[in-house]
Amino acid sequence: MGIQGADHKSGPLPGVYRIDPEASKVRFRMRALFGLFPIKGTLSVAHGRIAVEEPESASTVEAVIPVDSFASGHAQRDRHVRSADYLDSALHPEIRFHGGDVRRADGEVTVHGELTVRGVARPVVLTLSQVEVDGSRLALQATAVVDRYEFGVTHAKGMTGRRLRIALDVVAVR
Repeated sequence: MGIQGADHKSGPLPGVYRIDPEASKVRFRMRALFGLFPIKGTLSVAHGRIAVEEPESASTVEAVIPVDSFASGHAQRDRHVRSADYLDSALHPEIRFHGGDVRRADGEVTVHGELTVRGVARPVVLTLSQVEVDGSRLALQATAVVDRYEFGVTHAKGMTGRRLRIALDVVAVR
């Protein structure tokens, strides 16, 4: 992970950083129609916080993602993904992430946490690829792979990819 800081060479200063919804985005990639067609899209971040602690392993992350923000560029598909067949935004309007176990190993920084989709919570690991610190501003990039079947999202097996590759671009301010 690359850590760059204008004020703090070893990383962000301890404290609570609020996620800026306007500057943060969740991007995803998956395959459809038996793996033949790639689908890309985004989800927004409604709000969240990153609590940087000493030691860094005690740091925590919380984020709330509105299901209705799912956008793939195809309105009919987006409505279908938000429906009870997939994410069920009527009963489960939010996706939540809570992480609290930051680990450094082999030059990689990971955040181990729990992702809740459709009321089902499962472990997920975010791999940080970039962290930039500029005064009270923290910008980070992370990736994860999510198996939708683990969350009970099993509609259209074979037609829709099982695993989603998630990329997060997050900006937070202390």
